[in-house]
Amino acid sequence: MKKRLYFSLLAGFILLFGALAFAQDYPTKPITLQVPYPPGGSTDVGARIAAGIAEKMVGQPIVVVNKAGAGGQIGWTELARAKPDGYYLGYINLPHLLSAVLDPERKATFKAEDIVPMVSQALDPTTVSVRPDSPWNTLKDLIEECKKKPGEIKAGIVGYLQDDEIGYLQLAEAAGIKMRLVYFDGAALAITALLGKHVDVLFCTVGDNFTQWKAGRIRMLVIMDKERSKFYPDLPTSAEVGYPTVISASTRGLAGPKGIPDPIKNKIQDVFKNAMMTKEHLEKLEGAGQPVKILVGKEFVDYYWESFKVAKKWVEYVRKK
Repeated sequence: MKKRLYFSLLAGFILLFGALAFAQDYPTKPITLQVPYPPGGSTDVGARIAAGIAEKMVGQPIVVVNKAGAGGQIGWTELARAKPDGYYLGYINLPHLLSAVLDPERKATFKAEDIVPMVSQALDPTTVSVRPDSPWNTLKDLIEECKKKPGEIKAGIVGYLQDDEIGYLQLAEAAGIKMRLVYFDGAALAITALLGKHVDVLFCTVGDNFTQWKAGRIRMLVIMDKERSKFYPDLPTSAEVGYPTVISASTRGLAGPKGIPDPIKNKIQDVFKNAMMTKEHLEKLEGAGQPVKILVGKEFVDYYWESFKVAKKWVEYVRKK
C-alpha cells in the first residue's frame, strides 16, 4: 500500500515538474489564434491588435485565422476540439457562445465547460442605428413607427440569439413592438446591408458602428447601457429614454480548449493581460471604438457563468414564443 502511494506521488511530481518545465519553454513554435467571425468586425480587429502586441512578448508569431460560420459556432466547435497544449487559442463572444450551447436547435457538439475563458478584452454595448437619411431621429420615433407597422420594419441582427438579438428582444418586450428580423453572420455584412437599404435599422455594438459613424454613414439612436459611452457622449442611454431594463452588450476575449495545463494557461493569461494593458493596446482598441474591459482567469470564468444564466433566460423565452 505504501509502495503504491509512493509511486502515485512520484508520478504526480513528475507530471507537475514536467508541466512546469514545458511552460518555461512555451512557446517553441507559432500559436494559432482563431476568430470565429469574418475579417473586419470588432472581434477580428480586437484579436489582431492583441496578437500583434502579445507575439512580441512571447517571441513567436501569433497567427490570426478566421473560421466564420453559423454565428460563431463553427469556430467554437473547432476550438473546443483543439489539442489543449496552448498552441491553438480562440476568441469567444458572450452571450453568443452560450446561446449556441443552450439552444437545442443549434445542435452544438460542445458544452460550455469545453471552452475555458482566459482574458477578456472588451465589453461592447449594443446600439440601435439607422442611415443618415432615415425619417427616425429618436428611438421614440422608431418605436411609434413600429407600432403603426407591426412586423414590417426590417431590423438587421448580427448572429442568432446573441447580444444584438437579446437587446432587440428586451426592447420589443418593454416597448410592445415587433420588427422583422434579418440575421447576418458578422457585423461587416450587417452594416453593408443597412447602408445598401436592405434593412431599415441595425442592432449592433459600439465597436461595430464606430468606423461608419466617424465617416458619417450611420446615425445611432440609443445605446443599451446604464451610462453614456465616452465614444458617443451625446448618444442617450436606454435608461434615459425610458427603458432601464434594456441592457445588452457583447463581451469578447481570449479562451482555450479545456485541459490546458495550469502553468501554460497561467503564462498565456499573463502574456495577454500584459499585452492588453499596454498603452499601445489601449490606444488602438479605443481608436477602433471598443470599450476595454480586462478580466483575467477566475474573474473572467465567473463572468462567463453569470452570462450563462442570462443567455439561458432569453433562449428559453424565445423557445416559449
